[in-house]
Amino acid sequence: MKRTLLPLALVIAVSAQAQITTNTKAKVDPKNNKVSNPVVEKPKVKLLTRDELRACIDQQDSNSKEAEAIKAEQNSYKAGAEKLKAEKATLEAGEAALGKQVSDVKAEREAILKAHEALAAEAPKLSKEDLKARNEAYQARAAAFGPMVDAVKSADAEQGVKRKAFGEKVEALEAQFKAIEDRTEKHFDANDKWKAECQNKPYDENDEKAVRKERAAAAAGK
Repeated sequence: MKRTLLPLALVIAVSAQAQITTNTKAKVDPKNNKVSNPVVEKPKVKLLTRDELRACIDQQDSNSKEAEAIKAEQNSYKAGAEKLKAEKATLEAGEAALGKQVSDVKAEREAILKAHEALAAEAPKLSKEDLKARNEAYQARAAAFGPMVDAVKSADAEQGVKRKAFGEKVEALEAQFKAIEDRTEKHFDANDKWKAECQNKPYDENDEKAVRKERAAAAAGK
């Protein structure tokens, strides 16, 4: 029996000693020199109200949907950028072809002018037959030059329309990029707000169940 009581007495003694030594804020009554051990109540944890919890859940849902919408917009932008990249290559090829046409017309104009100078200089030395043949060849070449100029003007006008359309698409793509940037920045702000007001904040699970039930009912009624 003593083997049992002795350890138990030691346990009680050690427990009492632990209470005394760990209670650093214990008060001493000067009259009887007894130690008082008041019970310190833990501060109550402030829970989110149901309205606050509802607002947090709504904001989280809104942020998630906005993230998906921004992702879709980013994919749209990337697809548009790739398409515009291909159109740019086509436009540049058209510009190169137009540039060659312009160069050819300029070269032809210079050649016709030189042919006219040569014909005028050599005319006195040529026979009537040769002069007639040379003159007819010159006239035919000069007459063919007109359609060449018209073709270049037409090609330039067509290329101008393409340039304008491409420029408008570039501006639209840049505007889309700017809108995505602004939208993303606002989304980050909304996420920061949710983190500050809602993340890791304690709440009543019954309130959460009630809010989820409300949202499910609202979704079903749509």
